[in-house]
Amino acid sequence: MEGALIILAVTVVVGVVLFVHHRLTEPKSNGAPETQSVEAMPQSECCGMHITCEKDSLATLSTDIIYYDDEELDAYAGIAADNYSNEQIEEFREVLLTLLPQDIAPWARSLSLRGITLPEIVKEELLLIVREERQKQTH
Repeated sequence: MEGALIILAVTVVVGVVLFVHHRLTEPKSNGAPETQSVEAMPQSECCGMHITCEKDSLATLSTDIIYYDDEELDAYAGIAADNYSNEQIEEFREVLLTLLPQDIAPWARSLSLRGITLPEIVKEELLLIVREERQKQTH
């Protein structure tokens, strides 16, 4: 049983890495920047329904800290994004990959409020997931 879980975990990690690599290396199709930051979206893109905009935003709009079964990440408060070990990065990735799509943006806000900086690679993965979920909602 343990072997099967290890194989599953390795498969998921390889899939995420391949997905991120593909997204970062695919040619631009519409001339827009490939890696536009979700936080940098202009205010004009807000739908006007403020609860919806706040829910989907990665910016810190509320001060409510919500835990997503990730209390162990509090130990990383104050650590710079480029100072994480591979094991620590995997802890962040494990939590990210177990979240429901609608919980990803609020989780990022919660980490920010707790003073926790995401490792750069996990932040890129998070932004890709959020961007894809937004595209699904608009189509």
